[in-house]
Amino acid sequence: MHPTRWGDPAQAGPLPSATRELVELAFGVHDTTVAEGAALPAPGLAESVLADLRAVLGDEHVRTDDESRRLRTRGKSTPDLLRARAGDLTDAPDAVVRPGDHDDVVALLEVAVRHHVAVVPFGGGTSVTGGLVARREGYAGVVSLDLGRLTAVREIDEVSMTAVLEPGLRGPEAEARLAEHRLTLGHYPQSFEFATIGGFAATRSSGQSSAGYGRFDALVVGLTVATPQGTWELGTSPANAAGPDLRQLVLGSEGAFGVITAVRVRVRRLPAERVYEGWQFGSFAAGTEAIRTLAQAGARSGLMPTVLRLSDESETALNLASQSDVGGAAADGGCLMIVGHEGADVADRRAAVTAALEAAGGTPLGEERGAAWEQGRFHAPYLRDSMLDVGVTVETLETATFWSRVPQVYAAVRQALAGTLGERAIVLCHVSHVYETGCSLYFTVAVPGGDDPVEQWRSAKSAATEAMVAAGATITHHHAVGTDHRPWLEREIGPLGVRVLRAVKDELDPTGVLNPGVLVP
Repeated sequence: MHPTRWGDPAQAGPLPSATRELVELAFGVHDTTVAEGAALPAPGLAESVLADLRAVLGDEHVRTDDESRRLRTRGKSTPDLLRARAGDLTDAPDAVVRPGDHDDVVALLEVAVRHHVAVVPFGGGTSVTGGLVARREGYAGVVSLDLGRLTAVREIDEVSMTAVLEPGLRGPEAEARLAEHRLTLGHYPQSFEFATIGGFAATRSSGQSSAGYGRFDALVVGLTVATPQGTWELGTSPANAAGPDLRQLVLGSEGAFGVITAVRVRVRRLPAERVYEGWQFGSFAAGTEAIRTLAQAGARSGLMPTVLRLSDESETALNLASQSDVGGAAADGGCLMIVGHEGADVADRRAAVTAALEAAGGTPLGEERGAAWEQGRFHAPYLRDSMLDVGVTVETLETATFWSRVPQVYAAVRQALAGTLGERAIVLCHVSHVYETGCSLYFTVAVPGGDDPVEQWRSAKSAATEAMVAAGATITHHHAVGTDHRPWLEREIGPLGVRVLRAVKDELDPTGVLNPGVLVP
């Protein structure tokens, strides 16, 4: 990952000239400068701490050089990137430690407790909610615990259709290793190319194919966790009634309760066929109602599409439904829906879905639109970088709510964003994850960067989150809590819920060395 951009540096590039003209017309543009190679604060760990870490891992796996520390400073939210571009690397860890197995992680946590050093578990570095920024005050230093060496596929059980994967496996590598056995996870979040198995579990990630494969937490059947209190094994059967499901304390815990060192997941056979197609609806309300009808019927019949997403009028008009560029050939008015079918029964499922969508007023647009979405499905963060290069702030936020509340949540969040950012802001939205009882709403915002774009976005995000809470929606559907959403967590789970989280934290991490300041209010 590039330290001041998203993803593969080879994929970075300027806006195409036609796109730049559209952006200039909407916002005005000015080329920005990036403080590449800015100085980092000196490592602050005492030599005695470093010696103990090296005794566990060896010299080569305890790194204090600037490049290693720079690449593990914060995540990839727009505020993270804006700070990095401005040369602000004050959150850099003092060292990067790279364990080779579960026992190494346990031993590292013992060292951290002994010296009271904060530990930030690090997978792909794709957090967008401040989940990699530990509180430093009161600690002897901060280390980034990079899980990049834990990449084994420990077990594949084709009878039970499960696999045990280590947390450092990135999405593409995990899929490639499973494909050798004609298996798949089917988990494709936008961060897929760089995010890891451990990160998927620790943030309760949801992928673009969630309608067919489910959220990642629904795929997890077992976990191995290293904690300051020892090893915790969770999940000995496909289901049980042995009290509350304690796996749920780890899923979504963002490294605050322990370090995930293995994940047992449910896998499926590689689909024999994949087909993605476009549909057009006259309005966002009409398309949303069609998705609701389809999701509720599909939950009963088993004929749900694998991919089901709907862009509102603004996102459709800008052609951002394809995730790849601004402008180009958008749908002829209305809203664009992307429907994907994967499996061995594509023809039957597609026929049933087609009948349902036509009955709901949809117009089929063919496979070309679906193919365009598939080809650009991971490209949006690169487009964001190109927009930042010309002084336009682009950022996203997401929520979820019950079907009956979708119209009011959609209107309230759009109004909060537009009201805070001003009339030149463009606010886009799509539905990207659907359930029998409700759906997610994913908002993208573009606005000319102000004198302080970080504060500009902080104010807008705060207003939007307040609107979500007031409308009865969640503060996050799949981006996790991190530090950005933590101020609102008590509003969602209540004071008693906060005390429960603190009690779990105190039991598993009594000295508070695991990702302090993240998740737990």
